Amino acid sequence: MRIQRFIVGRESEGMERYTPIFVDISGKSCCVVGGGRVAERKIKGLLHAEAQIKVISPKVTPTLQQLHHDSRIQWLDRSYRNGDLRGAFLVYAATDHSEVNTAVVQEAEDAGILVNDAISSERSTFITPSVVRRGRLSIAISTAGAGPVAAAEIRDTLEQQFGDEYETYIEFLYQMRMEVKARVSSPGVRAKLLRRLTEMNVLEKIRAGQFKWWTEEQIGDWISHNQEDM
Repeated sequence: MRIQRFIVGRESEGMERYTPIFVDISGKSCCVVGGGRVAERKIKGLLHAEAQIKVISPKVTPTLQQLHHDSRIQWLDRSYRNGDLRGAFLVYAATDHSEVNTAVVQEAEDAGILVNDAISSERSTFITPSVVRRGRLSIAISTAGAGPVAAAEIRDTLEQQFGDEYETYIEFLYQMRMEVKARVSSPGVRAKLLRRLTEMNVLEKIRAGQFKWWTEEQIGDWISHNQEDM
């Protein structure tokens, strides 16, 4: 037992620790060096976030060629050069050449740019988690680079647990939050109303196919009725 404790303690000393955050990169310049399948996966995530994407690679996948043709990404048809990252908010070094990725990481770090090395998480200042998306709901899973396969398995489990009904549910909560903010001036009352919303059986009704979006009148009645109880 002592040996086990020693091993766990020793291994944890070098463990990378990351702060989980969600970053708004809409409209921001993001650079991907590389044009293979790994780069394609990174770019799909950036497209979902509506980033402005520049790809640097002498070759790209057919999918990336089509995205370039559709003007959804910018493609520089050449190898990476020092200085290519100027103005970028974040960077993916997604080639299969360690020396190229190392040069990209070095330039990014010198310029204070967030960078992810697809070959080595140890050289990355951020990592991309596995993500379950249901509309406005995003659930991110990370093993700090230790077990990508395990992270994917956990994602698959969560995808089954959090089905498509959560997209409708979270959208309902969002719309109600906007209405409550617009109609109720007291922050304290707002918080109580929003907490009361989560205590209702809306999710169960969505799953049963019995949910209907509330009208303006129904929303006003619900807010007025529940304010009276506070």
